[in-house]
This record gives sequence, C-alpha cells and structure tokens, in this order.
Amino acid sequence: MALFCERLKLLRKERGLKQREMAEQLGLALSSYQCYEYAQRFPDFHGLIAIADFFDVSLDYLVGRSNVRERR
Repeated sequence: MALFCERLKLLRKERGLKQREMAEQLGLALSSYQCYEYAQRFPDFHGLIAIADFFDVSLDYLVGRSNVRERR
C-alpha cells in the first residue's frame, strides 16, 4: 500500500491542499489523515471510496493497481 500513500500525497498536492485542508474535506482529524500519507494506517473500504470520489480517480489507480486515473 506504499503506492497508495504516494498517490494520496500527489493528488493532494496537485489540488494545492495542505494536509489539514484535506483532512477537513474527508471529515478526519489531521493526525488520522497524516497516518494515511505516512503509511502508518490505511482507510477502510468506505474511506477509500470517499478519497477516490473526492479526487475523481478510480480505486484501482488510488491503490496502485492501475496507472489509469479515470473511472470507467
């Protein structure tokens, strides 16, 4: 899931968001969001869907199973 962490950070930075802003968008505490980017914890299935929806990318892209960002 290391690729998930890298992609999460990349997508956040592409949007010009700080970690705190991203945490607020997802309804998370800053420390919880930081755990995702630092690979200390991973979101559950519902959390993954929320993140993919927020960035409008596929789950496969988000978790590193595909290099295609677009949802089908």
